[in-house]
Amino acid sequence: MINFNQPHLTGKEAHYMYEAVFAGKLSGNGKFTKACQAWFEQRYGFRKCLLTTSGTDALEMCAMLCNLRPGDEVIVPSYTFVSTALAFLREGAKVVFADSMTRNPNIDAETLESLVTPRTKVIVPVHYAGVACDMDAIMTVAKKHDLLVVEDAAQAIDSYYKGRPLGSIGHLAAFSFHETKNITAGGEGGLLVVNDERFVRRAEIIWEKGTNRAEFFRGEVNKYGWVDMGSSFLPSEVNAAFLWAQVENIDDIQAKRKLLWNTYWELLQPLAQQGRFSLPDIPEYATNNAHMFYLVLPDLDQRTALIKYLKDNGICAVFHYLSLHSSEYYRSRHDGRSLPQCDRYADCLVRLPLFYDLSVDSVKQICETISTYYQ
Repeated sequence: MINFNQPHLTGKEAHYMYEAVFAGKLSGNGKFTKACQAWFEQRYGFRKCLLTTSGTDALEMCAMLCNLRPGDEVIVPSYTFVSTALAFLREGAKVVFADSMTRNPNIDAETLESLVTPRTKVIVPVHYAGVACDMDAIMTVAKKHDLLVVEDAAQAIDSYYKGRPLGSIGHLAAFSFHETKNITAGGEGGLLVVNDERFVRRAEIIWEKGTNRAEFFRGEVNKYGWVDMGSSFLPSEVNAAFLWAQVENIDDIQAKRKLLWNTYWELLQPLAQQGRFSLPDIPEYATNNAHMFYLVLPDLDQRTALIKYLKDNGICAVFHYLSLHSSEYYRSRHDGRSLPQCDRYADCLVRLPLFYDLSVDSVKQICETISTYYQ
């Protein structure tokens, strides 16, 4: 069986985890946490980085920093993971769902302004498959209406918009280091990015359970105490050590993933040209970080049949999100607007195996199996 995903080990993870354990500092914010945060800030130019226990926690910190009140509205794409919406619902906000683009699953920036009301406070673009949303259009709407922009960059590490790293454009951003992502912190992990100076101090406080502990350790105050809301968002130093082994090798990881992605693209072009399915769309303003390779089939029945055929031939391919606006939890709260592109991707998108240790020969085998199915 060719698995859908398999976490990659560079060979240094256990060494660094051993080092963290015997350094006697396990509870977070130690050597490896600081090294990872500094690396992200230096490589991508992020103003402030804080490691978190998950991408969901990073999003929840973003929502807390937005200082929302009951009745405030947050615009979120419906075709996304539940964490994108849940983080803001937990703060009492009303989620207003936006449709996807026709060309790819990213939020349709052309429809954003029609969703803005006097209660709108935040726009949350999700860079699906690591491909950038139209950030100029989104930031223009945000500036016009004095809104905050939180980039859900869970899948978008090492990807760019017009030369700018994703996660560096909005006021805040969240990354995920789950085991399905390009790099992982040992199964779970995330990163809060703060690009707006207004939020730096409060982000540290929220990160430290609502205390000004970080300022105390820097010698900026003579004692620390409880000064704000917060939670236990710091990851273990063992997770940070695992992540450090991954970031050290990110260029190698990215090169291999892009090789596999490009092999899929080349071999599946003939079937796409026949109209069997659509291949991933990368706009001219975006780069490809090879997080995911997906196909968009004409309808649900054809997708179901293809997934079954691949499974019968030892290949694990999977669908992705269900539209959040039609979910059991939220459908009664949705305003009833039709979001046809979100529903189309929910019914028609299938993801193919893509991970570092997948071989080029395996990709060729997958493509040959798909070709045989259509023959």
